[in-house]
Formats: sequence, C-alpha cells, structure tokens
Amino acid sequence: MAKKATVFKIAIQIADMDRGYYQDHQLTVAQHPSETDERMMVRLLAFAMNASDSLTFSKGLCVDDEPELWDKSLSDEINLWVEFGQSDEKWLRKACGRAKQVQLITYGGRSVPIWWKQNEPLLERYSNLTIWNIPEEAVKAMGQLVGRNMSLQFNICEGQIWISDNDNSVLVEPELLKGVQE
Repeated sequence: MAKKATVFKIAIQIADMDRGYYQDHQLTVAQHPSETDERMMVRLLAFAMNASDSLTFSKGLCVDDEPELWDKSLSDEINLWVEFGQSDEKWLRKACGRAKQVQLITYGGRSVPIWWKQNEPLLERYSNLTIWNIPEEAVKAMGQLVGRNMSLQFNICEGQIWISDNDNSVLVEPELLKGVQE
C-alpha cells in the first residue's frame, strides 16, 4: 500500500517591507511521502517571498506539466511559475514559454554551485527567469520549525527573511544567482 501525503495546517503572517505586503494566510499543505520537511519549508519560504491573494500551491509533484507554486490571473494566464531544486534547462524553457515570470528556488548545499556552473550558460538567455539559492544552513534550520499545526511569521526586509514560531527564529538570506535584485 502506498504511503499517503501528510497534511499540515499552517497559519502564516507575512510582513514584507520590501514589497509593502502585509497579510495573513491560512494554508493546508500536503507533503508528498518522498518530500523532506526541509523541502516543504522551502516551498513555504517561496510562498512568503511571492505572496499574493492569487498565489496557490498546485498539484505539484503529482502533475508533470504544472509548477508546484503559481500565480494565475483571472483569465488563467500564468503570471508566476515557481520551481524547486535543480531543474534542467528543458523544463525551465517550457516554464519560461508558458509564464510571464519564472522563479527557481535551489537548495542542496554543495551541489548547487556545480549545477549552476553547468547550467548558467544555457539559462542566461531567459529574461523572465530568476534563480535563488537558499543556503544549506538555513534550509536545515527551517526544517526544525516543522510541526503538524504551525503558526509562522515571515518578516522580510532588505533581502533578509526572518522566520519565527513561538519559540525559534531562523534567518534566511537567499542568494540571487540570476535575475534582478528588487
């Protein structure tokens, strides 16, 4: 019998001083059996970095032609397509062709610079692609915040992201590999 997804109830308060976005979100997030706590927290981080009223998690890992996180217009155009990990150029080309903006959030420590060195020349041509790397220490620390019912605060200012629960705080400083710093 296949393992089922684990469901998390998450209350998020976002104070994004860089974008002037201040909002609370109630999320129900399904963690695929093959997904680690750290990866799920990277998905939540990406949600906070791009939060809007229309940003949603898709079926993600279960559907081949959708991102895991996207922002769609009322007319079903994809404004933002967010991918995670170390995607290949072919997949990112497809995403860049379908969406106005594409973000790739990488994580994985020492393997990221190797992936980036191999893929940078191929990915430079996509003007609507932004690539962020989340440092390994921050990813591990975010994984320590996981609980079945989470209440998290995301404070974003000058590119730094503080994630807090009632007991702990984690500083995340995403590294921009490709794109424009806003």
